[in-house]
Parts: sequence; C-alpha cells; structure tokens
Amino acid sequence: MTRPAYSFVRTFPAEPERELCVDRHYLLCASAGVLRLEAQGQAWLLPPARAALIEAGRPIRVSIPQPVTTASVLFDAGFVPSPPAPLAVFDLNRLAGALLAECGSWGPSEEQLPRYAETLFAALAAVCWRLAEQPSPVVVPAGRSPELRRALRLTEQRLGDQARFEEIAEEVGLAPRSLARRFDDETGMTWRAVLRRMRILAAVEKLADDDLPITAIAFSVGYSSLSAFNAAFRDLTGRTPTQYRLSFRP
Repeated sequence: MTRPAYSFVRTFPAEPERELCVDRHYLLCASAGVLRLEAQGQAWLLPPARAALIEAGRPIRVSIPQPVTTASVLFDAGFVPSPPAPLAVFDLNRLAGALLAECGSWGPSEEQLPRYAETLFAALAAVCWRLAEQPSPVVVPAGRSPELRRALRLTEQRLGDQARFEEIAEEVGLAPRSLARRFDDETGMTWRAVLRRMRILAAVEKLADDDLPITAIAFSVGYSSLSAFNAAFRDLTGRTPTQYRLSFRP
C-alpha cells in the first residue's frame, strides 16, 4: 500500500515549458532557483521560500528558466481535503518550513508511515491549505486567444525597451482598439496594468537569480527611476525589493 503522503527533494536543469499532471495533491516548494507555472489562464512565478499547491488531476504548464531545487510533498486525495483552489502560490511561514523539513525523512515507499509521520504530514497540509487561501498577488494573465498570447509574449520580451502598445498590436495583426478589447475580455486588465505586473514578475525572477544591485534590476525591467520601481514593487507585493530578496534566504 502506497503511503498516504511522502516527501522528496530534486534538482532540475533548465527546461522548456511542459505539462504536469499528477494524481495526488502536490505541494511544490522552491528552495533555489525559479519555476514558472501556468493554469486556468494565469501565470505565476515560484521563487525560493514560496510554495505552490496543485490540486490532484489538474494539468498545469511548468517551465524552468534556470536550474532549480525543489522540496515536494504528494498527498493522497483521501488523506487530506481538496485544496482551496486548483493552483495557488503562497509564501511559506516558519511553521510550514519547519514541518516541511521534518517531513523530509519519509520518501516514497510501500512501508506504512508511523503515526508520528502521519501527524506531521497532516499538520503540514493544514498549515499550507490555510496559507493557500491567501495566494501571492504576483500573477499575470496568460491569455486564451493566439493573438493575445502572442501580444503577451512580445510585451514580456520588451520590458526593458519601452514597449509600445501600438507596435505590438500591429505585429499581432489587430487594431489597437481590438487588442485593447481582447485584454479587457480575456484578462480583465488593461495592457498597461499587465505590463506593470510583468515587470514586477521579471524583477522577482532576477532578485532570486543573482545579486544584481536593485537599481540595475529596476532599469533592466523598464523603470527609469528606482523610486518608481520601489513604489510599484511594494504596491503589488507589500514589500520592498530588498525585503523580498531577503525573504528568499531566511
């Protein structure tokens, strides 16, 4: 009989986007590096000290832009309740981190879990299910139509180059008014609001990737002043870029 829950740690090389679907509820935690996750028309970044909770049987798209080390826990659907959302990315608190580390002693096996381990896994699920009710706001729409998905790709490629909406509309073959309507219909956001979120998402990735100065990161994602970058970053994440970077290294 397979264990009702088990843990494992793995390191993955950079990989292009692929589909992931498992038959258990999946708690995926990044300890080094960054993953990109996409589901239900939205895209998240999973940097260190963050976790993703994925409902069993829910296909998601995963890409690994840089090598990443993850600590994961798989929960049998009969052992824990369904997660509060098909996919949620959230900050790990100290209790969740300690429970995750303690659960690391029990990997995949046919041997029965001792009562102590079952209690630990149940406690980890209870804490993470609660945290998943307050997901990370650092999320961007993925788009449904081919035109909007291409417009999003072009926007992301030009974050540091003063992206222009009219040029992107021309390249995807739509009038600016038509593309603006696609953004409203498919994302509920304006192009400029999406651009702002993409810049913050790119900044989070750079904060996790290396020790570049905050000013260099701000300029690389399209901000012309550090104060404007800091204000936009704090407005979306609730923290300054420096505080966010420190949270990767508790």
